[in-house]
Amino acid sequence: MPGEHSSKQYDMDLETIRSKVLLMGGLVESQFQDAVSCFRTGNITQAEQVIKADENVNNLEVSLDDTCSHLIVKRQPAANDLRTVMATIKVITDLERIGDESTKIARAAKSITERGVTTINHYETIRVMAASAGDMLHDALDAFARLDGKQAIRLIAQDEIVDHEFRSVMRTLITFMMEDPRTISGALDTLWVAKAIERIGDHAKNIAEYVIYIVEGKDIRHTDYAASQREDRTTN
Repeated sequence: MPGEHSSKQYDMDLETIRSKVLLMGGLVESQFQDAVSCFRTGNITQAEQVIKADENVNNLEVSLDDTCSHLIVKRQPAANDLRTVMATIKVITDLERIGDESTKIARAAKSITERGVTTINHYETIRVMAASAGDMLHDALDAFARLDGKQAIRLIAQDEIVDHEFRSVMRTLITFMMEDPRTISGALDTLWVAKAIERIGDHAKNIAEYVIYIVEGKDIRHTDYAASQREDRTTN
């Protein structure tokens, strides 16, 4: 009976952590959406709110890291359970970094507005890419919430789309700068934003990889796992 009670308590502790991670994920998702919004509108007040919101995300990261560390020491989870806790810690780190990238976007939006840089349509340049990265982040959080390995696999393949869109944005901005030197300042800010969005896509992909690690016990980092899955289905 004591073993059963201990196991139930561990499950409750882990579920509490998962709930807080999803809360953090919701805050980060809103932070990114708001950052893109203020980049579109030039709303300085909203940009400052996004920047300030990063404090809450950082505080959650510290609190969750501490809770996970205590869980490991107190419960001494076995192999499968330890894998879940370690992967969750990595998800927390990626969420915090998404918050950092969103803050960069908000700072760029604020800078562009304050300097009155209006020689190119900054938002239209990154609109499609931002939507793709936003979808990736949403799907990554959903896959983590439901521990859906299949959704995680599909998500990993989407990162190639965001990378392709980033290269397209970069070519467009270089063309702007070559054709009209007056666009250089705004184009560089927009390129900074595009890179932040591309990194958010990378972090969403990381979260999907950790979901697969939890579900299947496979560490697929630095491998073309999505492609191998497609080949397996074709072969079978």
